[in-house]
Amino acid sequence: MIVRLVKMSFREDEVEAFQAIFASSKDKIRSFPGNRHVELLQSETTPNVFFTYSHWDNAEALENYRHSELFADTWSRTKVLFNDKPQAWSTHVAGEGQLLP
Repeated sequence: MIVRLVKMSFREDEVEAFQAIFASSKDKIRSFPGNRHVELLQSETTPNVFFTYSHWDNAEALENYRHSELFADTWSRTKVLFNDKPQAWSTHVAGEGQLLP
Protein backbone atom coordinates (compact mmCIF):
# COMPACT_ATOMS: atom_id res chain seq x y z
CA MET A 1 0.00 0.00 0.00
CA ILE A 2 1.15 3.52 -0.83
CA VAL A 3 0.41 6.41 1.53
CA ARG A 4 0.52 9.72 -0.34
CA LEU A 5 0.94 13.08 1.39
CA VAL A 6 0.63 16.32 -0.56
CA LYS A 7 1.30 19.66 1.13
CA MET A 8 -0.34 22.69 -0.48
CA SER A 9 -0.20 26.34 0.50
CA PHE A 10 -2.90 28.68 -0.79
CA ARG A 11 -3.40 32.39 -1.03
CA GLU A 12 -5.48 33.27 2.00
CA ASP A 13 -8.34 34.60 -0.11
CA GLU A 14 -8.51 31.27 -2.00
CA VAL A 15 -8.86 28.88 0.96
CA GLU A 16 -12.65 28.63 0.61
CA ALA A 17 -12.35 28.04 -3.13
CA PHE A 18 -9.95 25.17 -2.54
CA GLN A 19 -12.18 23.65 0.15
CA ALA A 20 -15.08 23.72 -2.33
CA ILE A 21 -12.96 22.00 -4.99
CA PHE A 22 -11.95 19.28 -2.54
CA ALA A 23 -15.53 18.83 -1.32
CA SER A 24 -16.75 18.33 -4.88
CA SER A 25 -13.91 15.92 -5.76
CA LYS A 26 -13.36 13.78 -2.67
CA ASP A 27 -16.08 11.19 -3.36
CA LYS A 28 -14.87 10.77 -6.94
CA ILE A 29 -11.30 10.28 -5.71
CA ARG A 30 -12.49 7.81 -3.05
CA SER A 31 -14.25 5.76 -5.72
CA PHE A 32 -11.28 5.81 -8.12
CA PRO A 33 -9.92 2.27 -8.70
CA GLY A 34 -7.12 1.54 -6.24
CA ASN A 35 -7.96 4.31 -3.76
CA ARG A 36 -8.69 3.15 -0.23
CA HIS A 37 -8.87 6.47 1.60
CA VAL A 38 -8.53 10.21 1.08
CA GLU A 39 -8.91 13.05 3.53
CA LEU A 40 -8.02 16.70 3.82
CA LEU A 41 -5.98 18.00 6.75
CA GLN A 42 -5.46 21.65 7.64
CA SER A 43 -2.47 23.07 9.49
CA GLU A 44 -3.21 23.96 13.08
CA THR A 45 -0.94 27.02 12.99
CA THR A 46 -1.09 28.11 9.34
CA PRO A 47 -4.71 27.88 8.18
CA ASN A 48 -3.93 28.37 4.49
CA VAL A 49 -1.75 25.22 4.46
CA PHE A 50 -3.48 21.91 3.72
CA PHE A 51 -2.41 18.32 3.25
CA THR A 52 -4.14 15.58 1.36
CA TYR A 53 -3.63 12.17 2.92
CA SER A 54 -4.51 9.21 0.73
CA HIS A 55 -4.02 5.44 0.61
CA TRP A 56 -3.53 3.60 -2.68
CA ASP A 57 -3.33 -0.12 -3.39
CA ASN A 58 0.05 0.32 -5.07
CA ALA A 59 2.19 2.73 -7.08
CA GLU A 60 0.41 1.74 -10.31
CA ALA A 61 -2.99 2.72 -8.89
CA LEU A 62 -1.61 6.10 -7.81
CA GLU A 63 -0.05 6.69 -11.23
CA ASN A 64 -3.30 5.73 -12.96
CA TYR A 65 -5.06 8.38 -10.89
CA ARG A 66 -2.34 10.97 -11.56
CA HIS A 67 -2.82 10.41 -15.32
CA SER A 68 -6.61 10.47 -15.18
CA GLU A 69 -9.08 13.08 -16.39
CA LEU A 70 -10.32 13.41 -12.80
CA PHE A 71 -6.85 14.39 -11.56
CA ALA A 72 -6.24 16.73 -14.51
CA ASP A 73 -9.50 18.57 -13.87
CA THR A 74 -9.07 18.78 -10.09
CA TRP A 75 -5.41 19.79 -10.29
CA SER A 76 -5.97 22.45 -12.96
CA ARG A 77 -8.58 24.15 -10.74
CA THR A 78 -6.40 23.80 -7.62
CA LYS A 79 -2.94 24.85 -8.79
CA VAL A 80 -4.01 28.36 -9.76
CA LEU A 81 -4.84 29.02 -6.09
CA PHE A 82 -1.36 28.26 -4.69
CA ASN A 83 0.95 30.79 -3.11
CA ASP A 84 3.87 28.33 -2.96
CA LYS A 85 5.05 25.21 -4.76
CA PRO A 86 3.28 22.05 -3.51
CA GLN A 87 5.28 19.17 -2.06
CA ALA A 88 4.39 15.49 -2.32
CA TRP A 89 5.65 12.28 -0.75
CA SER A 90 4.79 8.68 -1.58
CA THR A 91 5.43 6.51 1.46
CA HIS A 92 4.65 3.10 2.89
CA VAL A 93 4.17 1.91 6.43
CA ALA A 94 7.63 0.92 7.66
CA GLY A 95 8.00 -2.78 8.20
CA GLU A 96 5.11 -3.83 5.94
CA GLY A 97 6.95 -5.93 3.41
CA GLN A 98 9.93 -3.61 3.49
CA LEU A 99 13.35 -4.02 5.06
CA LEU A 100 14.22 -1.55 7.77
CA PRO A 101 17.83 -0.33 8.02
